[in-house]
Amino acid sequence: MKIAKIREHLDTDQVSDSFLEELKKDNRKGVHKLIAGYQKRKQQQSIQQELFVQMSVYEKKHYQVGNKVAGIDEAGRGPLAGPVVAAAVILGESFYLPGLNDSKQLSEQTREAYYHYIIQHAEAYGIGVVESEEIDQLNIYQASKHAMRKAVDGLAFQPDHILVDAVPLDGVSSTVEAIVKGDQKSISIAAASILAKVTRDWMMESLDERYPMYQFKSNKGYGTKAHLEALKTYGASPCHRKSFSPVREQILE
Repeated sequence: MKIAKIREHLDTDQVSDSFLEELKKDNRKGVHKLIAGYQKRKQQQSIQQELFVQMSVYEKKHYQVGNKVAGIDEAGRGPLAGPVVAAAVILGESFYLPGLNDSKQLSEQTREAYYHYIIQHAEAYGIGVVESEEIDQLNIYQASKHAMRKAVDGLAFQPDHILVDAVPLDGVSSTVEAIVKGDQKSISIAAASILAKVTRDWMMESLDERYPMYQFKSNKGYGTKAHLEALKTYGASPCHRKSFSPVREQILE
């Protein structure tokens, strides 16, 4: 069999043990390279599947008693500019996406691919946005909780139970369970972290078109050296968080 045909067959992931054993008898280096690549890919898939099972423990506990479970997470607590964005996601018991993990553990390309998969296959999702002016009024901790409540309000239906990353969320009708490093322990929180991160990144790219001098497309509002220098030169934009000390220091010098 030609190497191109072997590659095509291995890419289908529908490979029998007998076919693989026959390939191992082939002396061509190209064939053995394909076998190694296939085995590595299968090993990675197995790891992702096992991780998905481990991260489903919190959800399964509630599925067993008929509860609808939402995961909540936010993005944008640390930046000097732009909104804080929260997402709430009800994945549903049949949802399956091996590789799902904390958004910070994924590449930008993977995050965006997972974003589209999640919004297409989740039972419900909501996004909450709190802009910089309101962040200055509330403080970033309270603004993050406000964004989370807005995300819950945006769901098509309300969950029985909420899993949230670390924050003891109040002001919602559901029971709430705060999990330290929840975006690494719960598929629902991980999914929410992806929706929040991707949504906020796109918002910062839009702000970059209006205020290109701050380079929001690359720094996403964080206080990079170039960003701080731009603050000194141009002052703060309407989307900067004036209550954050690095912004105050740069515009008052």
